[in-house]
Amino acid sequence: MQLHPKYHAARNPGRPAIIMGGSGRTVSYGDLDAASNRFAQAMRARDLQIGDTIALCLENTADLFTVAWGAQRAGLIYVAVSNRLTAPEVAYIAADSGSRLIIGSAGTAQLLDEVSALAPDFQQLRFGGSGAQSLDDVLAAMPETPIADERAGCDMLYSSGTTGKPKGVRIPLPEDPAIGAPNSLVGLASQAFGIGGDAIYLSPAPLYHAAPLRWSMTVHRLGGTVVVMEKFDPEQALELIERYKVTDSQWVPTHFIRMLKLPADVRTRYDTSSLKCAIHAAAPCPVPVKQAMIDWWGPVVREYYAGTEGNGFTYIASEEWLQRPGSVGRALLGTIRICDDDGNEVSARTEGQVFFEGGSPFSYHNDAAKTRDATNRHGWTSLGDVGWVDEDGFLFLTDRKSFMIISGGVNIYPQEIENLLVTHPKVADVAVIGAPDPDMGERVVAVVQPRAMAEAGPDLAAELTAWLAPQLSRTKMPRQIDFRAELPREPTGKLFKRLLRDEYAAAAVAPA
Repeated sequence: MQLHPKYHAARNPGRPAIIMGGSGRTVSYGDLDAASNRFAQAMRARDLQIGDTIALCLENTADLFTVAWGAQRAGLIYVAVSNRLTAPEVAYIAADSGSRLIIGSAGTAQLLDEVSALAPDFQQLRFGGSGAQSLDDVLAAMPETPIADERAGCDMLYSSGTTGKPKGVRIPLPEDPAIGAPNSLVGLASQAFGIGGDAIYLSPAPLYHAAPLRWSMTVHRLGGTVVVMEKFDPEQALELIERYKVTDSQWVPTHFIRMLKLPADVRTRYDTSSLKCAIHAAAPCPVPVKQAMIDWWGPVVREYYAGTEGNGFTYIASEEWLQRPGSVGRALLGTIRICDDDGNEVSARTEGQVFFEGGSPFSYHNDAAKTRDATNRHGWTSLGDVGWVDEDGFLFLTDRKSFMIISGGVNIYPQEIENLLVTHPKVADVAVIGAPDPDMGERVVAVVQPRAMAEAGPDLAAELTAWLAPQLSRTKMPRQIDFRAELPREPTGKLFKRLLRDEYAAAAVAPA
């Protein structure tokens, strides 16, 4: 089976490959194929060869797929860089990945100008640029024909840096050099999720992250249409589902929470009955939130657990989840192994670190120590999460090991507390961390983003404490509740707890 936009362009050149949700800009398969060919030609003209690396720092734009598919058919490694990073962070990733070229746009021009000032040796090309940096001019001068040495390339994506400096996940170029060769994600998309060539797929998250980029490109491999939101807005997401009759979509729990907290008359205003599959992943989903989404959209909500590393993959459908609320499913890629601190596998329903055996190999670029830390003595690999499996092999996640709070010698996982607090009607978002404590070692602190900042204060803190008391043991109760207008969270739903913990740690040692 030939799985690549070039084949869909040959068979059905006018079919929309990309629709931008805000602007309505539509790119057909014929246009995507021609543009990606021009990009591949431009890379060869600049002496970028198979195995070389480029970085792309772009907002959610149709042009991002020109770069990604052009790099893919040129055998390049393409590094998607967040346009929300600072200039030093972008320069670090470009240097660490060994990128020879940075691709930007008018939308990221200011950021990349700062990168140029820090690292003038990096070559840059930009959509909407001018002079020597104009990628539009470069592409216009290139032929639309394929390069002579097409070979499948791949992405290299960086972790979000939620617990430290971002690290690149390096995977080898595909063994099969054919650009249309199948891969594991295509198989999962079609077999587990039922996504096919007639899909209308809504992507509401930033494309610089692993899941939005890889799943959108998978839909292109299958011949479907990807509707891209430039920026997530809960009501606009519902409007796009109705307007384009979206069949498939991918979300994070933060998206669900924001849609559920829309007024009831807004939520029911839009027809979402076209949805056949609403995938969610990337962050833990509180049980009441997922239950509410299934009640609203029906049993189309499907969940998986995986990471950029690609070392394992679990899956659960709505019907199975309703029987086992809170589970993230059984393994479709790799074998789940739950291990204690000594690397010994533990019995069912015993909590431990989650490892996968037999998944795809990976390494952290330029960080052999982190690669070793992710691998135990059996050769099994972990994303750093803690959980347990039941007798039927269904995985339940507890939290990330690095987020664990040790208070008075008791291990406390923040996720349980967060999952409760976020369901309170006056709470928009929450992060629970451990702050230094002279008596207990760490104390549990809840940092809350209220729905109305005007309500923040001692009265709301007392209300939340009273609300939690019947639901949590005393050892898990927050000893402190603070309020913020916004939490440091990625649009993918990942929370930068490191920033909060560093802040509270610094405050603990600062002079009074």
